[in-house]
Amino acid sequence: MQRNIFNSHISDSNFKELFVSEMLWNNPTGATQLPEITIDDTTFRIEQIAGRSGFQILQCEGDEIPNSSVCRKLDAKIRRNAENYICIFFVPGTRHHLWVAPVKKVEKRDIVLIEYDTLDKAGFLFEKMESLSFALEDEPTIIDIIGKVQAAFLINSEKITKDFYAGFKKEHHNFATFITGIDDNIADNDNKNKQWYTSVMLNRLMFCYFIQKKGFLDGDVDYLRHKLEWTRSREGEDRFFNKFYKGFLVNLFHNGLNAPQHNQEFEGIYGRIPYLNGGMFDIHQIEQDYAELDIADEAFQSLFDFFDKWHWHLDDRITATGRDINPDVLGYIFEQYINDRAQMGAYYTKEDITEYIGRNTIIPYLVDATLAGLKSHPQMEKDLWQFLRCSGDRYIYDAMKKGADLPIPDEIAVGLDTTQPNLLERRSRWNERTPEAWALPTEIWRETIERLQRYDDIKEKIENGEINAINDFITYNLDIRRFVYDYLAYTSNHLFVSHFYKALLQTTILDPTCGSGAFLFAALNILEPLYEVCIGRMQEFNQANDRLFRNELAEIAQRYRSNIQYFIYKSIILRNLYGVDIMVEATEIAKLRLFLKMVAVVDADRRAPNLGLDPLPDIDFNIRCGNTLVGYATQAELERGIAFSDFFTVQEFRDKITEEMQKVARAYDVFKTIQLRQAEDMAAFAGAKSELKARLTALDELLNRQMYGAVESTTDYDAWLRSHQPFHWIAEFYEIINDRGGFDVIIGNPPYVEYNKKVNGVAVSDSYKLNGYKTLSCGNLYAYVLERTFVIVSKVGYFGYIVPLSSISTPRMGKILSLYNEKRVKDWISCYAGDSNPGTLFNGVKCQLSIHIINMSFDEDKKSFRTNYMRWFDQERNTIFKNISLENVSNIGEPYYKIGNNIQQYILKKMFSQRKPINTYFIRNSEHIVYYRNASGSYYRLFLINQPKIFINNMPSISTTINKMYFSNHKETFHCVFSSNLFHWFWTVISDNYHITNKDFSCFMLDIDSLKNTMHNSFKMLSSAYSSSLDEYSKYRIEQNNRNNVIRKVQIFEPRKSKPIIDEIDKILAVHYGFTEEELDFIINYDIKYRMGDELNEE
Repeated sequence: MQRNIFNSHISDSNFKELFVSEMLWNNPTGATQLPEITIDDTTFRIEQIAGRSGFQILQCEGDEIPNSSVCRKLDAKIRRNAENYICIFFVPGTRHHLWVAPVKKVEKRDIVLIEYDTLDKAGFLFEKMESLSFALEDEPTIIDIIGKVQAAFLINSEKITKDFYAGFKKEHHNFATFITGIDDNIADNDNKNKQWYTSVMLNRLMFCYFIQKKGFLDGDVDYLRHKLEWTRSREGEDRFFNKFYKGFLVNLFHNGLNAPQHNQEFEGIYGRIPYLNGGMFDIHQIEQDYAELDIADEAFQSLFDFFDKWHWHLDDRITATGRDINPDVLGYIFEQYINDRAQMGAYYTKEDITEYIGRNTIIPYLVDATLAGLKSHPQMEKDLWQFLRCSGDRYIYDAMKKGADLPIPDEIAVGLDTTQPNLLERRSRWNERTPEAWALPTEIWRETIERLQRYDDIKEKIENGEINAINDFITYNLDIRRFVYDYLAYTSNHLFVSHFYKALLQTTILDPTCGSGAFLFAALNILEPLYEVCIGRMQEFNQANDRLFRNELAEIAQRYRSNIQYFIYKSIILRNLYGVDIMVEATEIAKLRLFLKMVAVVDADRRAPNLGLDPLPDIDFNIRCGNTLVGYATQAELERGIAFSDFFTVQEFRDKITEEMQKVARAYDVFKTIQLRQAEDMAAFAGAKSELKARLTALDELLNRQMYGAVESTTDYDAWLRSHQPFHWIAEFYEIINDRGGFDVIIGNPPYVEYNKKVNGVAVSDSYKLNGYKTLSCGNLYAYVLERTFVIVSKVGYFGYIVPLSSISTPRMGKILSLYNEKRVKDWISCYAGDSNPGTLFNGVKCQLSIHIINMSFDEDKKSFRTNYMRWFDQERNTIFKNISLENVSNIGEPYYKIGNNIQQYILKKMFSQRKPINTYFIRNSEHIVYYRNASGSYYRLFLINQPKIFINNMPSISTTINKMYFSNHKETFHCVFSSNLFHWFWTVISDNYHITNKDFSCFMLDIDSLKNTMHNSFKMLSSAYSSSLDEYSKYRIEQNNRNNVIRKVQIFEPRKSKPIIDEIDKILAVHYGFTEEELDFIINYDIKYRMGDELNEE
């Protein structure tokens, strides 16, 4: 399509002609007018103008373009008649148009807005038209079209965020140089308090930039810039002798945004300013401690110049500039820069990870809690699973379905029957790239067939009613969010909705190392649509019978000032979300991001009190600063701590502490209730907060003194307090820990830091000491967080973490799995490659990882599920968490193997039948040597008969990184066994996927003595052939050290070029072990796409 044709249709608002004639969409069939929708007294008449495979193009004419919050409300109504659509709003006679496209952002439905009022601005949209156009011969499925729209409209926020961050980093450094009055004798880079306050100010100013764009600062979208210019123009007048910071900003923050009432004099200077509450604009600790604090105007001029280069939106809006900033940027900035958390073993956790962990912990808990309340109504649980049974494949992810409706080509299908001979030959084309019609990104036929067979198996289980527990959704990786939402939306049973809503209001979700709140945001995104659908259904039931849900809806109506969406966010943030982090800056960012989420759904109304904005919730007592690992977690820990205390008599101290904790709990309940009831009496609110803070401070002081005395620290109390930062869970969350038995759901990404490893001369153990941990010998903080979780999670709760793969694959971490066994919990652990892998879960970080999902409910059978050691290319990242295959490994026993299908269990059982570990053949010394490296590439473990050649300054040398294994005889046999695909697979499923350890050898079962002589002879020939092939394809790498004039020449091998010889080794081993052809085919082709790379599909 030519640009002038596009411009003509846009100018005439002729969208039907654009889509049908130019882009080859179809004319709609049947009725085209959707039911009228009324939002906030405005009626919208929406009609369908085009469609394709069930995807609809809609348009709506009106007097004005709806804002983003109205568009969200419209989407909730439109989706009842058009689940997948693009809707174009336009004002007749103008070029002012708004395109709205619902997209999925990490499994959460969201909307993207493209708004323009000139042809130049619409040019950005023109660039997307080609990807939404079709040819006459195209026959796209609905999944294909959704993918096209998703690709065209989903914002590449990662690139934008990185660009913003690059400039922000410079501005952060620059801003600090203009601050005076904070330990000015310390250099800026080393001045932690100055750096902290710089972050505080930039956070506040970014928040103001977001809300000023919505008109909340006197209706001026450039309020801060204009007020800076205004104060500078009035320099010299008495009121503004302190210039912008002291003369304007401080008062705006503390007496404007943080004050419920503003007098006429204030409004004369500052204009209409809302009261925000939330604690963000309280007098900060730094401001209290440094009375001479000041910031030069130049700091703000430079910062505002940078901020003004960007478009600030609280929604997902795309403009032609490509410089659109939304609140997601704040988390990235914090994790990447402000606190340098990577050095602390903390990494920015992407949304697909937080979503996977969140959905598989939060929703199972909610369903469990709902069904527990309905035990006296067993038919309701049966109805739930019958609903699933009748759903077909709706709750199997689209990625799993790709190609399921197409016949498999004959040349591929010939390899499906495993009962017939010559399987390897019949599967000779299974390693070819799968054509696009069937394939997920980069798939080869072998992977496609495995995925489609899994799809058929899961679909059959659903239809047969074999999936009948909510935990099955974790096991089979089904769309649990969609299922529960749908059931709530369509069930005719009001009791299920009632009990689910009750569970929603009461569920407590914690991230004990919350950082900037990535997991808390995931929880909010998961809970939000569930609140929405429950409230909608309660309203429907109430309209049919006004005795139903009377109290629940009355509670909502009392707080309905801005909109229900605001109430939902406020309820989630106050009732459901809790976080702790050792860094105060982290907690400030987490709260800021949550506040912006709330402001995003409100539009400024100058006629309404407080501009239509309800005061933000104060969550200073939900999101706390402290050391998760240090402090009394439970009453039992406190009892042990005071058993030998002489601080008071034991009984007196116990009574005093218990009384104070109960007072704190009551004070917190009053504080939260005042906010939830939207009380107008701000004096009562301030008094409740002051009382709670005072009581908690006094209680913490008592407990800190007790703990300090118990550990017999050699440092003084204040220094101990600063280094340990104790956090007493039993005091801070008394009602949750003591009365409810712990948090219902705990999720997060704990720090991966060695406890005793010194960084810059200091180890964590130098800063604070840990006592009483069973996992102390594990030596890493993430292990201690896992153990702490068992103490503070409910006995029927769930928790989920992403932690290093070492947690299940190294002997040092054995205490973690011992905890799982001891507690008889059910666990689902997925395993992810990191080192020498095409893609990584954390950007720029090579780290093998695992995700642990744990159900704490006692499981007598102790079920454990695992995945393969998963690898992927970057193009596959979007489908990783849709295509997970978990296998029940409970019957294998320890160690815990990384396997994701039953064929691997069969192979293991046949290997274990040998009952003779291969390391029993190792001896201390002999002439029969096999050489290997302890750590090398993860695609091939290199074992050699001869040492690799090394030359230093052209003189032969010996490698210092080569290990040796000695045998009494048959070294060629051992050489072949360790070089086999079988050993590579076995090492992959059992090891830490980096080192070869004695554990790996001791678990590999092979009775060498029972091998036939013909096999030994064959191995001799293959060992020689393999060695010759390795030498033939080897190269030399030159390493030059100019400092000491040393040139190293090192022999480098390419074992993938010798893969056919390796395959012959496995054919002999298959005979010995009794592997079937299908098992041999699996072994030879394990990880083949990654092991062979581009050579896989070369002629």
